[in-house]
Amino acid sequence: MSLKTAKTWCFRLIAVVLFFVSYYCSHVFLQSYGGISKSPPTPSKSLCGGWLKQKKWESLNFNLDCRTCAVIGNGFSIKNSSLGGIINEYDVVIRLNDAPVRGYEDDVGNKTTMRLFYPESASYNPSMHNDPATLMVLVPFKQQDLSWLKEILYDEKRVRKGFWKPPPQIWLGSTSRIRVLDPHFLHGTASSLLQIPLHPKRKQKPVHPTTGVLAVFVALNYCDVVHIAGFGYPASKNQKHPIHYYGYDTMKSMKDSYHDLTHEAEALKKLEDSGAIMYLHPHS
Repeated sequence: MSLKTAKTWCFRLIAVVLFFVSYYCSHVFLQSYGGISKSPPTPSKSLCGGWLKQKKWESLNFNLDCRTCAVIGNGFSIKNSSLGGIINEYDVVIRLNDAPVRGYEDDVGNKTTMRLFYPESASYNPSMHNDPATLMVLVPFKQQDLSWLKEILYDEKRVRKGFWKPPPQIWLGSTSRIRVLDPHFLHGTASSLLQIPLHPKRKQKPVHPTTGVLAVFVALNYCDVVHIAGFGYPASKNQKHPIHYYGYDTMKSMKDSYHDLTHEAEALKKLEDSGAIMYLHPHS
């Protein structure tokens, strides 16, 4: 074989090898990120084995090899579930608004890593149903929410206008445990997860994400495994059916809310079907 012929075949073989290498790499990359995955991964600790492990919680010392998170909703569906012990085993437990823990430990556990709330849903004494180290994360739905926090922190004159329900005028929580949720997460929940307009038209009724679905979106951004419980509303058309595992609020109280509950249920179903989240209990 002449030197010229050998060089020609060498270049051809290199091209073929490069083609197969690039095909293999792209195939592995797409599988890793779900592009051509045949089935969604099972939500468990084994899920973390092949995923990128970023230090997303570095300032909070949450750098675990596999960060498991439980988002606990306030729905009636968690009542009599006896999930308390299981919930306490998660690395991060996220709770919502002023949902109580004391007296309901058997069903909802008593561990609280962080609690998302807004002024109207705040408790004047967070220590009643939270741990000393619980992060109290304010969700600023409107400008008045930040003003309320400023007035509380600096003991300024309280302004009560602009709230659909009077928020606490006294707050006994530790100011060092307060955080403010980046508006990016609220916008992302609305635009990406729920696909609802951020700026509705003049005659269009404004719709806001619930704190629950917002918490799920936050967890998906920071956790390797996301399990949820206490989500969903009763399928019954009985307007007197309770909606929470505590208190006396009924379906009637949700009639004029600014939430699209049906749309949120569909969004959670898609997340469940894709393997992004998993319910801890049977649900409708």
